[in-house]
Amino acid sequence: MTALTLRLPGLSAQRAAGLGHRLAIVGVTLLGLLALTFFIGRVMPLDPVLSIVGSDADQSTYQQVYHQLGLDRPLYVQFGYYLRDLLHGDLGRSLMTGNSVTADIARVFPATIELATLAILFGTCVGVPLGVFAATRRGRAGDQVVRVISLCGYSVPVFWFGMMGLIIFYAWLGWAGGAGRVDLAYDGLVEKRTGLLLIDSAIAGEWEVFASAIKYITLPACILGLHSMAYIARMTRSFMLTQLSQEYIITARVKGLSEREVIWNHAFRNILVQLLTIVALAYGGLLEGAVLIETVFAWPGFGSYLTSSLLLGDMNAVMGCVLLIGIIFVTLNLVTDALYQVFDPRTR
Repeated sequence: MTALTLRLPGLSAQRAAGLGHRLAIVGVTLLGLLALTFFIGRVMPLDPVLSIVGSDADQSTYQQVYHQLGLDRPLYVQFGYYLRDLLHGDLGRSLMTGNSVTADIARVFPATIELATLAILFGTCVGVPLGVFAATRRGRAGDQVVRVISLCGYSVPVFWFGMMGLIIFYAWLGWAGGAGRVDLAYDGLVEKRTGLLLIDSAIAGEWEVFASAIKYITLPACILGLHSMAYIARMTRSFMLTQLSQEYIITARVKGLSEREVIWNHAFRNILVQLLTIVALAYGGLLEGAVLIETVFAWPGFGSYLTSSLLLGDMNAVMGCVLLIGIIFVTLNLVTDALYQVFDPRTR
């Protein structure tokens, strides 16, 4: 019997096998995540039937809805039906909104993407220079200041920063917007194309809406980015200290290169690969961990939707959110691995 091997152009057998192995791991990981969430959700004390019919409904109505939701079937059968629907692109219907979970997530997720993207930009643009600054001044006053800032940003609860930010910058100084994404006078004025209010308002040429959106998003994005900034600064400092102690740095200085060239062209270039992983994972954490900030600022995003679904026992919505979170982290890891090969030829 002749064995037939299907290969993609430019893809060696070894790389094809590695890609297949990686995709298999991704599939098993997502399936395990779904199964764990599903079975935990079914044993939680929250009753999704009561969320629909209310506590005053009679027993016959309760039993009818219980049967319609399929809760009278064994757990493995319920999970099998869920996977069957999932393979057809159906995440089910939300008990909270009455809409499909896919439509709900598509509606709320862009607001979180916008918030988290600005937060990670703030965290990276501030955290990386702070980390490099601290590493080049190890043990001195500048290093100690950066370490204290990082410790505070990493350990102080983000909701406390949020409340203090509202008190100081909104209630007292009036520099920032309050709750929501935009002033009520501009709400609904811009047509939703991407769901990203800043982009949609710029495309529509509604610069007053754009300015209002900037005013409302700046404070929550900066506060949300504080945690990432602290983490990125600490890791950057650690990576840079390792590189600055290497022999090639001493050689570069002996050759007469300026300190700027030594730090940024040599030491910093060698930590880019590690920083990519740190920033990617921090971004994923912001996308799924913005619950507290979205609650404090009444931000209509993914975190608020997930929290409300959990409180109501809306497991279809919870499962859809968990699946999206898993896909986000898996995708970010795959993208990071691909960028590794771009920035570090040794991994090719």
